[in-house]
Amino acid sequence: HRFLTSKEQFHAYLRARGQPGGQAGTEGEEEGEEKEEEVGSSQSEPPAKRVRAENFSQDGESQEDGGAEEKEPVERKRARGQNKSRPCMKPNHYEQSRLCPSVTQGCADKCYFGPRCRFLHDVGEYMAAKPADLGRRCVLFETFGKCIYGVTCRFAQAHLGDGYQNVVNTDLAKQWEGKSLVRNNLSKDLQHQLRKRKFSFKKADEYLRALAKPRGDGGKGGKATGSSPKEQGVSNCTTPREDLGDGLKCPVLPEQREDPKADALQSPGPAGSEEASPAKTVGPVTDEDTIKLRPCEKRKLEIQGKLYLAPLTTCGNLPFRRICKRFGADVTCGEMAVCTNLLQGQSSEWALLKRHHTEDIFGVQLEGAFPDTMTKCAELLNQTIEVDFVDINVGCPIDLVYKKGGGCALMTRSNKFEQIVRGMNSVLDVPLTVKIRTGVQEKINVAHKIIPKIREWGASMVTLHGRSREQRYTRGADWDYIAECAKIASPMPLFGNGDILSYEDADRAMQTGVSGIMIARQVPVGALIKPWLFTEIKEQRHWDISSSERFDILRDFTNYGLEHWGSDTQGVEKTRKFLLEWLSFLCRYIPVGLLEHLPQKINERPPYYLGRDYLETLMASQNVDDWIKISELLLGPVPTNFTFLPKHKANSYR
Repeated sequence: HRFLTSKEQFHAYLRARGQPGGQAGTEGEEEGEEKEEEVGSSQSEPPAKRVRAENFSQDGESQEDGGAEEKEPVERKRARGQNKSRPCMKPNHYEQSRLCPSVTQGCADKCYFGPRCRFLHDVGEYMAAKPADLGRRCVLFETFGKCIYGVTCRFAQAHLGDGYQNVVNTDLAKQWEGKSLVRNNLSKDLQHQLRKRKFSFKKADEYLRALAKPRGDGGKGGKATGSSPKEQGVSNCTTPREDLGDGLKCPVLPEQREDPKADALQSPGPAGSEEASPAKTVGPVTDEDTIKLRPCEKRKLEIQGKLYLAPLTTCGNLPFRRICKRFGADVTCGEMAVCTNLLQGQSSEWALLKRHHTEDIFGVQLEGAFPDTMTKCAELLNQTIEVDFVDINVGCPIDLVYKKGGGCALMTRSNKFEQIVRGMNSVLDVPLTVKIRTGVQEKINVAHKIIPKIREWGASMVTLHGRSREQRYTRGADWDYIAECAKIASPMPLFGNGDILSYEDADRAMQTGVSGIMIARQVPVGALIKPWLFTEIKEQRHWDISSSERFDILRDFTNYGLEHWGSDTQGVEKTRKFLLEWLSFLCRYIPVGLLEHLPQKINERPPYYLGRDYLETLMASQNVDDWIKISELLLGPVPTNFTFLPKHKANSYR
């Protein structure tokens, strides 16, 4: 109890800047505290920072004073969903005058925008108005021997010579020459094809045409609902049918056929001539062009018993995944990507598919509501990016996705769900996995009915989150139900997900018979509260990690962020934004050395407490201003009129 304190004492301690000569005095922190002192004395914090936090504190007092019975409904009511009206800081708010990219890249005489260019071309004029550098060391220059951002880098003094020339460490640059550090980038050529709708979806179109046949409605092919094997009078014998030499005589769904083209030739009707017309080819036609892979020939997903970092929207970015890989995550997955945005060639959506070279087992997660877009998107990714598996998100509970028929809604739309799984499986060369919840309604579990169907449709693995959509991320995950579903799913692997915050939680989860565990996000949050959880599980111990070690993790994240998003002003502020989102989760961690009983419970809000040093106390703050203060220790002062509000309302409390 000696660490517990009141809300007023907690904030008074932080305002007083803690005890002088605290234990967190690493060299990096001392530099950071010097920076912070300068910021505090030279800049008054914009009032807009505090507006939202004050709003949330109005019912914060009543929540603390109320009894245990009243606490839960009050918290649920105000902590639901997203902060949809939060302020958005655009890049043009950071810099009034920006340098033309052609100048930065050393080809000023070939400006991409020609005479219409509105950017600056005079380096001297740009440097006169450029904000002060944020530090003396540039992580890009130190790591790769060259900073591609040149004079626009916010750490440019580390690599600028006479006349603003960009200095290059030739020996170090040669070591990285020709190496691809980040894969799955969107090329301009592919983006052009997608925007002009010139990309060929040959396999997907075949599947969708065959899907429309059973209805007999030529004009409604896109909306056709395929028949299940039972409706067609065929027994469920997926694997034996695939092994048949003559797939033409077996009246099965198109994704189960060995040669769908040949079957299309046999089918009479006006559409037959169109489907039977041979495609134009370059060179001889081989078996690979006409014969579909059987399930036994697909790449296997061998991840049983491994630690799987779940797809984390917003916070599960590439720099964060690198942190988790370093702490022992075996399997990583990109953030949820919307299939329609990918098909349109949106750069922001394709950025979610990027893969760092250290991610040895990596997958992407797709969200969609209809078989045409999901199947086409699967074929697109199969041809253009490198992944080890593709996951379908059937667990997303947010209204924006659910009301359009995606996410959890697919659990109630079994026909569309089946068509999506079968269609994607038919066009992918890599395993297909599915992530689901226990059901939509709180007390009505349906996952045990759906899992055998998913196995029959061809999925290689299922991940089950032990909560319903109505529960969102509240209450405990139902691991007894997950254990039942694991038995039903066999021999298909089933990973369990929910409430893993210690190695003891992970051990109990593995005893339920699941093939592995997924360490996830949200409220509750495992990997986002403590990314070193993977190390704890593998080493079977509680790690009393110090505040300076945690600060070093944040420093590594910012370095990875500058490497990924850039070291210019726009890249620095993007890194800051994602750092602040992560800090809104990290503040919930209670150091092991302060706990009376181990382990920390994932659904419990930490009480106000004073840490063992100033930095530990600062990291425990639930105040947005203090998160911004931590970001300033790492990335320098925030821009004028900077505001931040977390994406999730559950994090917007004091």
